[in-house]
Amino acid sequence: MSVHASSRRNLLRASGLAGLVMAGSAVATGSAQAAEPALAGDVQRVDTVAELRALNTQPLDDGAQVLVAGYHAPGDGGAMAVRWDRKAGTAHNGGTVIAPAGGKPGRWVQLHNGTVDFRTFGHFDTEEPADAALDAMIADTSVHRIEAHTDLRFTQRHLWNRSHIELDFGGHRMVTDGIEKNTHDNPFGAVLSFRGTVTGTTVKHALSGKVIELTDTFPVPDAAAFEVGQWWSVQVDPVAGGGGDERELQKLVEITEIVDGGHIRIGYLNGWELAEGRRLTWTRIEPVLNTHIRNLVFEGAGPDEYTGSHPVSFEYAVGCDVSGIHATGSFWPVVMRRWCTRFRTEECSLKNPPTVDYGGAGYLTQQIYCLYGRVADCTTSNVRHLNDLTASAYCTVVNCHGDGDDAGGNPFTTHGQYEHDLLFDGNSGLMDIANSGAQWGISAKRITVRRHVCSWFTANTKITDLTLEDITVIARPTFDQAGTLTVNADGAQVRGCTARTFAVAQRSSRSTRPTVISDCSFELPAGAVLVQTPVTAPVHFVRCTFKGVDGVILRGVGPVHFTDCTVTGAENAAPLSIGSADLRIDGGTYDNTGVELSAVRDQRITVTGGTRLTGSNKAKALLGRAAGNATLTWDISSLTSTATDSGTAHIRIADGTNHYAATGSRFTGGTLHLAPRALESVLHTSCVERGTKRTAMPEDSNSVRTEGNLTL
Repeated sequence: MSVHASSRRNLLRASGLAGLVMAGSAVATGSAQAAEPALAGDVQRVDTVAELRALNTQPLDDGAQVLVAGYHAPGDGGAMAVRWDRKAGTAHNGGTVIAPAGGKPGRWVQLHNGTVDFRTFGHFDTEEPADAALDAMIADTSVHRIEAHTDLRFTQRHLWNRSHIELDFGGHRMVTDGIEKNTHDNPFGAVLSFRGTVTGTTVKHALSGKVIELTDTFPVPDAAAFEVGQWWSVQVDPVAGGGGDERELQKLVEITEIVDGGHIRIGYLNGWELAEGRRLTWTRIEPVLNTHIRNLVFEGAGPDEYTGSHPVSFEYAVGCDVSGIHATGSFWPVVMRRWCTRFRTEECSLKNPPTVDYGGAGYLTQQIYCLYGRVADCTTSNVRHLNDLTASAYCTVVNCHGDGDDAGGNPFTTHGQYEHDLLFDGNSGLMDIANSGAQWGISAKRITVRRHVCSWFTANTKITDLTLEDITVIARPTFDQAGTLTVNADGAQVRGCTARTFAVAQRSSRSTRPTVISDCSFELPAGAVLVQTPVTAPVHFVRCTFKGVDGVILRGVGPVHFTDCTVTGAENAAPLSIGSADLRIDGGTYDNTGVELSAVRDQRITVTGGTRLTGSNKAKALLGRAAGNATLTWDISSLTSTATDSGTAHIRIADGTNHYAATGSRFTGGTLHLAPRALESVLHTSCVERGTKRTAMPEDSNSVRTEGNLTL
C-alpha cells in the first residue's frame, strides 16, 4: 500500500488530529520520544491500521509521524496519530503499541494527550472481548483517561493497583456473558477491581494507656516507624467475650503528624474508647489513589457466586469515586468497597439482581471499614440493599431511593460493627441499623436520619445517640402492615416523626443524653407494646399524638414522662397499661383512654400541669390500678377529669397498698372510688367535684385528710 502525502495544513484539517501532531514529542509515549517535533513534510497519512502495519518502514526516519484515518475504515472513530520508533520492541497491543506486519523490528507508538479510546484498539461492539485492550491502557502510565464510545464485552475479572486514572464508558453497555469463573465468596472479583498494595511492614502492640473517644493521637512503641503522609490500616483485636468480628476500630488512615517518640497523629477522630491493654495492628499500605469509574450501563451474567458478575470493587483505596453506573443483574455489589477513605458514589442504580437471599449479594453498594464517603442520588429496584455501611464512619447517604423491597432486604442498613457518625438525609426505603447479628457487635453510635420515608424502620440494637428527624413510616399491606418504627432507649432523640406502630426497646446504656420522643404522631394497633420490658432508661414523650389507642402497654421499669401529649382511644378501648416504676403525666389531653398501673412492681404516678382526662374506657376508670400487692404512690395536682357516664371512675383504687394525694383538681361527673382497705395514707383537698359520686372514701384520721373540697 502506498503512502499518501499532502500538505501539512490539509492533513491536519482532514484528520482532526492537529493538536496531537503539533504536540510532537510532548505527547510521545513509552521510550520512543523524538528529539525534535516532526517537520511538516514528515507527516503522512494512511486509511487504516492494517495499512499502517503494511507500510515499508525502511525509508522512514526515526520519529516519523503518520495520521491513521480509522481503525478498520476511515472515519470509524478509531483515528489516531502515531510515531515511528525504530528501536522499540514493546509487545504489540493493537492500540497504543502497533507492530509492523511480518514480525519486522520497530513499533508504531500512539500519540495522545493522556486520553485513549477503545476504538483505537479496534473495539466497536460486543463481538470480541475488550479485556486485553483495557489491560494495555491501564498498564500504560502515560494514560490518565480511558474512554468508551461503544458497547463493549468483557470476559475477565481484572485486578490492578493503578492510581490516577479515570475510566469513562460514556453511558454505553458493558456485557459480561462468558466471563471467567469467580472464586468462592469473593465480592472483589469484579470486572474492574482496584486494590492497593499491602506491604510487609507491620507494627503490633498493646495499648500503653486508654485511648479516649474522639482522639486522633495514638500511642505507638516507636514513632520513628511511621512517616507523615504514609497510609496504614489499623485494627484493634476483637472485643473480649464478643463476636468473632467484633472490633471497634478498623480503618485506613493517613499519618498526619509525628507528635513525639511514642505518639502519632492520624487523619481520623476515633469513634470508640479503647481500654489500656487492647492490642492494635498497624500495616503500611500503598493505596490506589484518585482512580475513578464513570458512566456505565452494566448487564450482569450468571445466577450464582461463580458465574455471576459485577462491575466495580475498590480495596485499600483513597479518593476513588464512582458515578453514573446503572446495573441490571449484578450478583455481588455493583460498587464494593473495603478499606477505603474519601470517596463518592453518585447517580448509580441497580435493578433485579440474581438473588436477594444470598448473604452479601444483590447490593448496589457496600462499604466495609470505610471513612469519609458520600453516597448520593442513587436508586434501586428489587434488591437486597441499596447501601450498607459496615464498620464505617463519617459517611453520608443523600437522596437515595429504594423500591421493590417487599421480598428483598432493606435498602439502608449497617452491620452493627461499631459504625459511628453517619448521616442519612432525604432517602426512601426500608431501614435497618446495626442488626446483622452478634458476630459483629450490633453496635453503632451517633447515627442521624432525617427526612426519610419508608414502611418499616428498626434501630433497636445497641445504637447509641440515634437522632431521627421527620421520619415517615407508612404501613404497607405487602410488607409490614403495622408500619413499625423501633428505637433503642440509649440517648435516642426522635423528632417530628410519624408511624403507625412505635416501640422503644433497650439493648445498651452507653449514652449520657436522655431518650426523648417529641412532636411525633403514632397510631398504635390494639395491645401494642410502646415501651418494651428491658427498658430501664428514662423515656420522655413531648407533644406527641397517639391515635386510636386500645390497651397499649408500657412494660419497662424505667421512668416514663408524658408532656403535653394528646392520646385518643378507640371505641371502648382498654386504658394504657403502665409498668414503669415512675410515671409522670404533665399536661396534655387523654380522651376515651386513661391509665392503669400494672402493679407488677412498686410504682409512683404523678399527674400535673393541667392534664385533662375525658370520656370513658373499657375498664370504666380513667386512672386505676391492677390487682396485686405492690405499693403505689399517687401524686395528683391540677388535673381536670370529665367522665362521660356515671359509671366511670375518675380514680379507682381498690387493691394493694397505696399512698394517695390529690390537690387542686377538678372532677366532673362519674365517680371517685378510694377503697379504705387499699389506702395507707390519703390527702384529698382543694378539689372541685361537680356531679361526682364518691363510691368509696376513707374516714378522716391521722393518715387521712379529705376536707376542704368544693362539692357541687
